[in-house]
Amino acid sequence: MTLENSDTPLAFAAAADAPAGTTQIEIDRRVFELYDEYCHGGIDRRTFLMRAAAVTVGGLAMAHALMPRYANAQTISFTDTRIKANYVSYPSPGGTSGTMRGYLVRPAGNGPFGTVLVVHENRGLNPYIEDVARRAAVEGFIALAPDGLAPVGGYPGNDDDGRTLQAGLDQAKLRTDMLNSAKYLKTIAGSNGKLGVTGFCWGGGTTNWLAAQMGADMQAGVPFYGPAADTASVPNIKAPILAQYAEDDPRINDMWPAYEAALKAAGVPHERHVYPGTQHGFHNNSTPRYVEAAAKLAWERTVAHFRKHLA
Repeated sequence: MTLENSDTPLAFAAAADAPAGTTQIEIDRRVFELYDEYCHGGIDRRTFLMRAAAVTVGGLAMAHALMPRYANAQTISFTDTRIKANYVSYPSPGGTSGTMRGYLVRPAGNGPFGTVLVVHENRGLNPYIEDVARRAAVEGFIALAPDGLAPVGGYPGNDDDGRTLQAGLDQAKLRTDMLNSAKYLKTIAGSNGKLGVTGFCWGGGTTNWLAAQMGADMQAGVPFYGPAADTASVPNIKAPILAQYAEDDPRINDMWPAYEAALKAAGVPHERHVYPGTQHGFHNNSTPRYVEAAAKLAWERTVAHFRKHLA
């Protein structure tokens, strides 16, 4: 099954703690493009700020407005009575250090529950990703958000250092850590044995990669604006894929036609939703890239996909 959907245009929303009156529509497109390059490691923070200041009047203020405000992004408290959250360590043979650490969130109750692996972006387990894990648990899933930086000290408390640390890791071993995290979660006490995976940016690409690596051991995947799986590996995918895309994200969107063709040829059930008026990262409610209506709809679809395939 293939379903392509492009929803009606959505209003832009200001991020919490952004300068008064700052919204997506007021940030120069060139600054957004520079931020995307910065987020993906193409330039460092100093270069991003300098170039933003040079491209337009007020560019430096726009650049600062795009930086995450994690303190104001929490939607589910870590003390919420509907969930039980703690950090866990577990073996990861063949990974960066042989051991991994993650944020495990269980729904209140005895289960059994479907499980959802929540894979972070290219900067480690930051507070936004932890909140997504809590959101999944509130919906009735055991959620694990692994920290790929755990073997080198964990998320350092800021995205700049986190991005540098993650870029410095052996990428094959880092992905092995994510694979071991998925296997650990699937068999954890209280699991019903069914596994879903979602992730954002780097984590979206890792979601696609895990689907190809795990085959029938993964029951559902929801990559958010993630790089496509290698087309040669697509026939291994058995999990139905629900792909969430921003409208203005050419680096990622240009990969879709070949990925879609491979999914069709392999008979993999898949849907793709494109959210007009959005940039890469629109689900992240800690920056002005966040678009509330699009993020809410994308999350509702994510939960429905997991409920359908992980029940």
